[in-house]
Amino acid sequence: MRKSYAVDASLRQLAAYVAVARSAGFTAAAADLRVSQSTLSRAVADLERVLGVRLLVRDTRNVQLTAAGVETLRVAEQIVDAHRSGMKELRRYLLGESGVVAMATLPSVAAVLLPGLISAFRRERPEVSVRIMDGLERAVLGRVLSGDADFAVTTVGAASDRLEHRPLLRDRFRAVLPEGHPLAERDELTWEDLAAAPFLAVGPESSVRRLTDAAFAQAGAGAGAVPAAEASNVATVGGLVAAGLGVSAMPALVLPLLGPGRVVHRELVAPVVERRLDVVFRARRTLPPATAAFLDLLEEARAEARDVPAGASWITR
Repeated sequence: MRKSYAVDASLRQLAAYVAVARSAGFTAAAADLRVSQSTLSRAVADLERVLGVRLLVRDTRNVQLTAAGVETLRVAEQIVDAHRSGMKELRRYLLGESGVVAMATLPSVAAVLLPGLISAFRRERPEVSVRIMDGLERAVLGRVLSGDADFAVTTVGAASDRLEHRPLLRDRFRAVLPEGHPLAERDELTWEDLAAAPFLAVGPESSVRRLTDAAFAQAGAGAGAVPAAEASNVATVGGLVAAGLGVSAMPALVLPLLGPGRVVHRELVAPVVERRLDVVFRARRTLPPATAAFLDLLEEARAEARDVPAGASWITR
């Protein structure tokens, strides 16, 4: 009749057996594990009892493995080594040394503000990968609410009790003009000045458009709120400006994305308009350790007022 074995050995028993089998004795194994020989002997005896087989043949000097002991050692080593490897991986994750930082952000932030920070972060934590999901404000916040992104760096939209905000950066709007435009001769322009020329806008789904429309309304220049042309991509708008089709207004972080066209930038006042960029989290969510480490680096950059493009400034608390 075939025997039935209830194999429910504990990790402690397996580790004890592996140490004894590798050391060919209890004395050296007990020293390696920093336990008493009696504790080690009891653990191996318990394993033999659980398995229902003899694993070791003992004499006064050392031990020898039975046939069952050889096979048990092979399996036990796999289990113990896998456990140690897994625990090392878990430790690296808990220390923020491995894992994924998933962030959602506006294209200008992704391309201009974050690359230097990500590079510094990856030098310190090369086993952490960074996933950037760039898009417009609504899509970015949707990534946070859905859990696809751990956090976002984006403009402040409609208030939501599902989101928590941490102010980060102010990004001032500047006038964008084609080279040789009459207004380019001046160092400072107003929104009324821009309204008097064909205005080229980004699409209505953009937070930039929301702010330019509000600025024209505040300046009493309603004509600017009806653009001569619009495009969803800021680089396209930059190309239109460079071609001499009109003027525009963009936040400072957006300016490097306008492309290689022949455009110039000027101070823009009456009113001075800034978009506020926040770090946004889903409320009451615990962040992964690697993400928390990246945000610590971002907070360090803000606290130390590290260099940002002209027209942008950290928000001090």
